[in-house]
Amino acid sequence: MSTELRARLLEEFDRRFGGRPAYLGRAPGRVNLIGDHTDYNDGFVLPMAIDREICLAVRPRDDRRVLVHSTDFDEDADFALDDSNRHREGGSWIEYLRGVAWALDSAGRPTSGWEGVVAGDVPVGAGLSSSAALELATARVFGAICGVVWQPVAMARLAQRAENEWVGVNCGIMDQLISAAGAEGNALLIDCRTLETQLVPIPADVAIVVLDTGTRRGLVDSAYNERRAQCEQAARFFGVAALRDVDLATFIERQGELDPITRKRARHVVTENARTVQGAAILEQGDVHAFGALMDESHVSLRYDFEVSRPELDTMVTTARRQEMCFGARMTGAGFGGCAVAIVDRSGADVFARAVASEYEHAVGLRPAVYVCAASAGASVEALD
Repeated sequence: MSTELRARLLEEFDRRFGGRPAYLGRAPGRVNLIGDHTDYNDGFVLPMAIDREICLAVRPRDDRRVLVHSTDFDEDADFALDDSNRHREGGSWIEYLRGVAWALDSAGRPTSGWEGVVAGDVPVGAGLSSSAALELATARVFGAICGVVWQPVAMARLAQRAENEWVGVNCGIMDQLISAAGAEGNALLIDCRTLETQLVPIPADVAIVVLDTGTRRGLVDSAYNERRAQCEQAARFFGVAALRDVDLATFIERQGELDPITRKRARHVVTENARTVQGAAILEQGDVHAFGALMDESHVSLRYDFEVSRPELDTMVTTARRQEMCFGARMTGAGFGGCAVAIVDRSGADVFARAVASEYEHAVGLRPAVYVCAASAGASVEALD
């Protein structure tokens, strides 16, 4: 947790509730280096927890109510833990906390009331999983207050359930698992079927740069759920549980039997799974040129086969690739807006960031945000008592 964010939380907590909180919980956002729209197809992803996070300062209460103030939205909210009515308010931030509490209760895990303040520096709607970070930070403080041993995979599953069934977004497990189980200095290869993970070191001589286009999308109202349904249709055609079970040779042999749209969706998932597994092995060997080439291929597939890019993302990726210190770039996240990600020579990262920001703003007319990121640890909690 940054010194600035910590100070802001403590000051706001004292102003609203008096005194000091008992716990500070945090969970990081993430950027996915390669492997998009593969997670809900039981496939492989290679995300990295970033050094931007959502943080909670909390103190237990004697009742079963949660009172919380968001500094980012300048809003107060409260709810009763025993209220299981889903009266979602347009995906309001408080529903992510309510959803986590509901998922914990539904799984027989103890919950108890608290009062607190939430703040963060993960851009909302940028495709960096601010929602998953909020969910895991919430799970972390509930666990600390109730004395529950932290189990990253189990908590990631419960947070995913909260987003799927309470908030109404059919996301896969990637965002929650990387926020729960990330490791400093590493990306994490995740098998989204078995939830087995493998640490993949980020070479010391490269930087991961997140390029926020300044465009936003709402997952609930976007074509995300439509894409998921199309993938499920393709899996039924092949007679498998998920597209993860279709290899490239089988797809090529039978692709002519699919309608054009389903064929394109399936082709992306099948090839993206292969790229992700190959990319993890390549990155572990330190071959950043080859990894960058796979990132480039991934963007083309997301743009033309899965059709989840948009002009601003394409411009950002093209602009990044023009820089001599860039090894590869692609859109990242669900798409329809948000961020691109680039892997660049660390010694030129700051020059890269300034050049891309300037050229993109000139071309599009939007001022981007550019973040040179470090791989961070997953969710954690600190007791202040």
